[in-house]
Amino acid sequence: MENMTAKTVLIVYAHQSAGSFNAAVKNAAVDELKKQGCRVLVSDLYEMKFKATATEDDINGAVKNPKHFRYGNETMLAWQEGRLASDIVDEHNKLKEADLVIFQFPMYWFSVPAIMKGWMDRVLTLGFAYTLEKRYSEGIFRNKKAMLSFTTGSHETMFSSNGINGDMNVTLWPIQVLAPQIFWAPTHLSSEAREGLLKGWCTRLQGLLNEAPLTFPPADIFDEGKGFQLKPEVREKQADSPFGLTVGHHLEKPLPPQSQMKAGV
Repeated sequence: MENMTAKTVLIVYAHQSAGSFNAAVKNAAVDELKKQGCRVLVSDLYEMKFKATATEDDINGAVKNPKHFRYGNETMLAWQEGRLASDIVDEHNKLKEADLVIFQFPMYWFSVPAIMKGWMDRVLTLGFAYTLEKRYSEGIFRNKKAMLSFTTGSHETMFSSNGINGDMNVTLWPIQVLAPQIFWAPTHLSSEAREGLLKGWCTRLQGLLNEAPLTFPPADIFDEGKGFQLKPEVREKQADSPFGLTVGHHLEKPLPPQSQMKAGV
């Protein structure tokens, strides 16, 4: 078992029911990580009644430009001046402490639930979480890890390159760092099969913080002076590859297989 002593893990959790499989997955993570000596923080978004909308209410005091409210600029200024809403500040504090963030949720319409998207929109504040200069591989939180752990309503075959829902690798681009933990259609499984999924999750958790991240291109291979396009030498190097660089940077080639599902691809 890997030693994860003194590490802090934040679980951002979005499900309405304590009796759900998502709740069981979240609880298993809390128990397993604590056994390994981790400090575990949980943001239970529905229980918290977390506000999902990014509005002027996220700022204490007057906004700089009430005639044309620009959320990113206004919240950055409020963060700098200590005027952000208390629920955002609370999540900032958790995020600063976390070595790993696990987003636990049921997939809704090929994405996260609205309440979790609201957490991302409101908590990942401009200036606090990123700037134009500090993002991607040069990001403020580049030494932290994050992953998605989620359930689907559809079977795995339906999320394949030949399936009716399309390739899950495309769906997941580019919202993750570590390979995802996907629980395919648990509502269609027996209780014994679901228990097996939880055991597999606990096994993975034992070495999670030491996992290699998924492959993403570093920021310095893009030319800022030319609209952040791939540098010519990078395109030349990739010319003989049968696949694109990533799912998003496919270079009009076939997508690299399973690159959003497995590290090292």
